[in-house]
Amino acid sequence: MKILVTGGAGFIGSNFIRYMLREHPEDQVINMDALTYAGNLENLADVEHDPRYTFVKVDICHRPFVFEMVKMVDAIVHIAAETHVDRSILDASSFVRTNVAGTQTLLDAAVAAGGKRFHHVSTDEVFGALGPYDPPFNEQTPYAPRNPYSATKAASDHLVRSYFHTHKLPVTLSNCSNNYGPYMFPEKLIPLSISHLFEGQKIPVYGDGGQVRDWIFVEDHCRAIDTVLRHGRMGETYLFGGEAETTNLELIRRLLAILGKKESSIEFVKDRPGHDRRYAMDFSKAQQELGWKPLVSLDEGLRRTTDWYAAHQDWVARCKSGTYQAYYEQNYAPKIGALLEEKKV
Repeated sequence: MKILVTGGAGFIGSNFIRYMLREHPEDQVINMDALTYAGNLENLADVEHDPRYTFVKVDICHRPFVFEMVKMVDAIVHIAAETHVDRSILDASSFVRTNVAGTQTLLDAAVAAGGKRFHHVSTDEVFGALGPYDPPFNEQTPYAPRNPYSATKAASDHLVRSYFHTHKLPVTLSNCSNNYGPYMFPEKLIPLSISHLFEGQKIPVYGDGGQVRDWIFVEDHCRAIDTVLRHGRMGETYLFGGEAETTNLELIRRLLAILGKKESSIEFVKDRPGHDRRYAMDFSKAQQELGWKPLVSLDEGLRRTTDWYAAHQDWVARCKSGTYQAYYEQNYAPKIGALLEEKKV
């Protein structure tokens, strides 16, 4: 297949592209990313010269360009999204634009191109929050988003399903629990905590740290997306989780143990507005229909993640300083300029 991956320069997207190129040498991947703050082409420096890989810098709301790109591919894996809850609380406008209007643009392009295969990657946060003894979310759980980020992802999920019913577009959807692993932007809990510990800073923990999340190693999620893309039933939704529910405080304690740090490194801070207490995923449908289950335990995944960040502290530093954003201008723009000059465009 020739696959268009939106948001491929981000955390999940870059891991997915690397996974696909490794596991499916016959496939080609086009990475379409606007390179907003979380888009980092350094994440794919090791594959940027692979002839099966192409990068295009474009906003998914740019309809003319998106329509042309979709004509060229067999399938779309839509990962691009504004995702950071704290940012959505401060200003939701970019979340509505990217997550809702951007998804609509891609869906319209897929319909106009004759009905291209479309897989939409979503989140467990669309289901709201669970009580401590509630059963995990499943595919029939009603939507109840509780912050602007999850509300826009819920809207995009509904749009995708509507195009299946209205336009007969061959779509699948997946909702996944909290991802972690290499190349995760350092504003998120796990990489933020690791980098703070390396730098001798305290780790900020919201409220009492009792918020429960189900953590999945990013490579398990990449395998899940690939499996749904190839074997999922059209119009269906599949939930994926890591079978690793833990509180934020316990997660931090695991990181402290791995890195040999003391609990005095923890600093409790004021909880954020609308902070959901618990998420958990029932992935039995994916296991029964697709034969998928997580393979990486939380302890193994955290060790692999801390090892990666220990070996890539220069990457973290460039993310924090913003200098990573120069990678495109330094490594891609000159080639594009030369190509345009050669073609007299």
